[in-house]
Amino acid sequence: MTKTPPAELALIEQIRQAFPTPRRATLALGIGDDCAILRPPPAHDLLVTTDFTLESRHFRRDTHPAHAVGYRCLARGLSDLAAMGATPLAAFLSLALPHDLPQTPSGRRWIAHFLSGLATLATATDTPLAGGDTAQSPTDTILADIVLTGSAPTGTALRRSGARPGDHLYVTGSLGGAAAELRIVLAAANPSAKTPNHIEELGHPHLYPHPRLHQGQTLRRRALATACIDLSDGLSTDLAHLCTASRVRAEIDAATLPVHPLATHQPDAFTLAVHGGEDYELLFTAHPETRIPSKIAGIPLTRIGTILKRNSRQPQITLLQPNGTREPLKPGGWQHFAEHKQTPSPTNGRPTRSVIKVTK
Repeated sequence: MTKTPPAELALIEQIRQAFPTPRRATLALGIGDDCAILRPPPAHDLLVTTDFTLESRHFRRDTHPAHAVGYRCLARGLSDLAAMGATPLAAFLSLALPHDLPQTPSGRRWIAHFLSGLATLATATDTPLAGGDTAQSPTDTILADIVLTGSAPTGTALRRSGARPGDHLYVTGSLGGAAAELRIVLAAANPSAKTPNHIEELGHPHLYPHPRLHQGQTLRRRALATACIDLSDGLSTDLAHLCTASRVRAEIDAATLPVHPLATHQPDAFTLAVHGGEDYELLFTAHPETRIPSKIAGIPLTRIGTILKRNSRQPQITLLQPNGTREPLKPGGWQHFAEHKQTPSPTNGRPTRSVIKVTK
């Protein structure tokens, strides 16, 4: 019989203190037992999603603040719930740390800031941490996995598969900001790198993205969207996922793309907006006769294209240029298990794909 090491017991207690179990009707039992007990509202579906956050793949300890790493760890999963119009019920965190990290003052500070970042977003979105697991990492890197549960009235959750020819294509917020800020974060150690003086005014779309929970719930509740997906891997890649699921093709009007102010300072702003990834905005379709508001809770909604009938002789996605010409738009965002080429700088903590002509 093996005993739990003191360092792990201390870590578990640290997590328990950082995330006291709130009094909620949907969370009957939280941290402290072998299982959490959830009580979804009556006549609701239970939605579940999971996301890895891997050191050197999604963040670097020497460039990304621990607080932002914890915040982003939760944001990734919340964005999945937002894409389906769900309301968060509970989160579960599994954390594997290098052996020496909890043993040193700097390591303990990193853990505390990580938990604080996660707790910041958990509080803001009313998402209690209901449990998880801790372990020693098999490598010298940090591995975190977040599991999110949510609920939506039975049969109403938004899906990728509902788009139909003639539907209009919309996006929330703006695009390319996360990729642009990542470039700034990675260049911060380079004294010759130019950083916009007003970056604080432009927000932190990479370090602190805003999952569009309210927007997704509104699209579902008001039956505004026919299909929806969150933009985690890039507009070009995630739109291809939506088209595949709905068995349609799409055309994007390049002139209408809302580019984030941070990206407009980059020479390849359009590429960042189309292929950048990790903006965590919502891409959705709507029937052409549906009146879509210009904003939901202050976040702009922009029509960027049209859904078309699938045609094997036509590209899955076309790009309508301002001069009226059309060209194929191939997925250029992140694709797991695709062949990649290593470059000195990562793309959102990942190697840059060979098809992308920019190192973010």
